Amino acid sequence: MKNVRRIYVPGICYFFTVVTYKRRPILCSEYAINRLRNAFHYTKLKHPFKMPAIVILPDHLHCLWQLPENDSDFSKRWRIIKHYFSVGMSSETTVGKNKQIWQPRFWDHIIRNEKDLHRHLDYIHYNPVKHGYVKKPLDWPYSSFKRFVKEGAYETDWGEHPVSNIKEMEYE
Repeated sequence: MKNVRRIYVPGICYFFTVVTYKRRPILCSEYAINRLRNAFHYTKLKHPFKMPAIVILPDHLHCLWQLPENDSDFSKRWRIIKHYFSVGMSSETTVGKNKQIWQPRFWDHIIRNEKDLHRHLDYIHYNPVKHGYVKKPLDWPYSSFKRFVKEGAYETDWGEHPVSNIKEMEYE
């Protein structure tokens, strides 16, 4: 994957998957959730973006970002978020002076249309069920799902059964 080519387009919506180093389950402690929240907040102050949806699992996270009309540099934002988060975390593995908290790369996908957006929203919100952490998305605490339910986009029992429109999707 040395020749990964990222497509940077200002003002559009992206889906991301970011994974911890060696998939260590470090993201769902109260301390880690607060560090992530603060890392996102700090980054948004310096380099604004909107994050309509997110799910945080023990070893990875998925989210959607809407970038500003005049800015496409999501890589810079992820660098800042990862750094801010990592500074306050202990790590069992270091290489030189660098902590190994995150995998060096991340997955990005441009949201192409409304159907693609809804598939990715479903993928994000169904992910804790897919991985066996809960029986339904409503029960997972580290997700934007409850906000979507409150806004009327999902019913409270959505995701109790397999979701057909995301079967072929695999962003782990």
